[in-house]
Amino acid sequence: MELFIKTTRVKGFEYIKLVESYRDNGTTRHRVLFNFGRADLIKKDESFLRIVKRLCEVAGFRVADANSASLPDDCGEATFYNYGYIAYRALWHELGIQDCLEEVESTTKISYSLPEAVFLMAVQHLLDPRSKLSAFQHQRQYFNMDEIDLHHMYRSLDILCDNKEEIEASLFECNYTRVHKQVDVVFYDVTTVSFESQAVDELRNFGFSKECKFNEVQVVMGMIIDSDGIPVGYELFPGNTFDGKTMVKALENIKKRFGISRVIIVADRGLNSKGNLNLIKEAGYGYIMSSKIKGMSAAMREKILSPDGFTVVGDPVENGPEPSETGSFRYKVIPYENVFTDENKVKHTLSENLVISFSAERARKDAADRRRLVEKARKLLEEPEKITASNKRGVKKYIAQSNPEGAAVWKLAEARIEEDAKFDGYYGIQSSEKNMSAAEIMDAYATLWKIEESFRIMKTTLEVQPVFHWTEDRIHGHFVVCFLAFLMERRMELLLKDTEDRCVSSPERIREALMTAQLAAVSADGRERFIKAKVSPLAQKIFKKLGLKMPANISEKDGILALYNRLEGHVPTQLTIF
Repeated sequence: MELFIKTTRVKGFEYIKLVESYRDNGTTRHRVLFNFGRADLIKKDESFLRIVKRLCEVAGFRVADANSASLPDDCGEATFYNYGYIAYRALWHELGIQDCLEEVESTTKISYSLPEAVFLMAVQHLLDPRSKLSAFQHQRQYFNMDEIDLHHMYRSLDILCDNKEEIEASLFECNYTRVHKQVDVVFYDVTTVSFESQAVDELRNFGFSKECKFNEVQVVMGMIIDSDGIPVGYELFPGNTFDGKTMVKALENIKKRFGISRVIIVADRGLNSKGNLNLIKEAGYGYIMSSKIKGMSAAMREKILSPDGFTVVGDPVENGPEPSETGSFRYKVIPYENVFTDENKVKHTLSENLVISFSAERARKDAADRRRLVEKARKLLEEPEKITASNKRGVKKYIAQSNPEGAAVWKLAEARIEEDAKFDGYYGIQSSEKNMSAAEIMDAYATLWKIEESFRIMKTTLEVQPVFHWTEDRIHGHFVVCFLAFLMERRMELLLKDTEDRCVSSPERIREALMTAQLAAVSADGRERFIKAKVSPLAQKIFKKLGLKMPANISEKDGILALYNRLEGHVPTQLTIF
């Protein structure tokens, strides 16, 4: 956000306006905050000039005689700078990112500061997402930040690509190993990130898009987070990679790069294949996965639907089929031998616990969702010529086909509808951890929302996509920058986790708060002064949590620099983070 005075000429008169520049979906826009009116009338308005002179007096600027309507001839226009970014500068040091990138820089022959170039790109994602070119053009909005050349920013992406694994390992060492923070449960999921392009290469390709952007190439991103929602590491895969095929690389990362000897992987049903579960067990890890209970054997489905063995939580369901035996929520544990034969004809048996839960609220939702699909299936049956071409998989599962005398006849799949209705409200979780209670398994799985939220934050708040880079190295470097930005953002949320209202410390509110931390620089009487704009209470809390002081209402540059020079060469203590 930037404020400036704009003059326009209409019918021979100059009009003065206070204008704000802001970003809207990646586009720079302007809006008029106040229209002062005609310039010739303003110069004759003594009340207005008295207000301006009073502001100059408060700021310590030389003002003209009280009887004079003139202002200092050497009073320059105000320039606005953001100093809220300094909060992320503090986390940059606390998390060891500065030290890590200085180490990487020492292995290169570059003549510029790699940490400064990467920090600019990362903080731009956090506060005002822009392309690299736009970030270069607007970097002067940050108070006292070193200016970075555009080609240095692009060169930094190449270096980040070459050192991605070393950076992840170094940050894990700094934030987990050194401070003895145990990582025993990690969450893994996959998303897709799109490009505004249809050019295919080894990395970018067409595939199943999580956001239905089928006319754009994409990459697949698999990410690992800890139980606090903090990102641990990630991998990029070609855009046509099936979700389940990403698990092998993720396991390699956990074991080799981070040196974690024992961990439980939590993931959704999209990654639940017998091959993946076996890979996890062979790697010496455990798993908690959403289960595809409708696809199990008839004997297991009978056990799942049986009312026996449930622990009831909550009040009885008033309209349930058996009010005396059902509750608003109930669960049970079924021992399960998961037997399968791999592609090499080798038989495997995975000893698991299957945690089955029933929720009355979920049952109502499942029934409503199915009714909508059945209604759509009925409408599709009215135009049978469209059935084969339709890509509505959820609808088509309720349409059955028969072929009397070679002619296709379509009808509603009544048996499938009836069978699905039996499972309304039921949900299954498979786990290799037989020493964990059902409640512990359900709690761990319930935390999976954090990684789904992580992808949402990266795509919306940090605007990871669309990606505008075209070479593979630059694409990889872009994702390293986004990973570092997301790491700082999540740490910031953790820092503010005691806030009563969770929405107050959401990524969007944090950004808004830090963008209010503005300084108006005005030159007058041969001196430069900085006037602090009104700052939000959340920004004040952030600075206090990080041990940072706000500038005085009116300061000179040296006074402000003295507040924040301690960040340079700062040794990470982790005290403000954990």
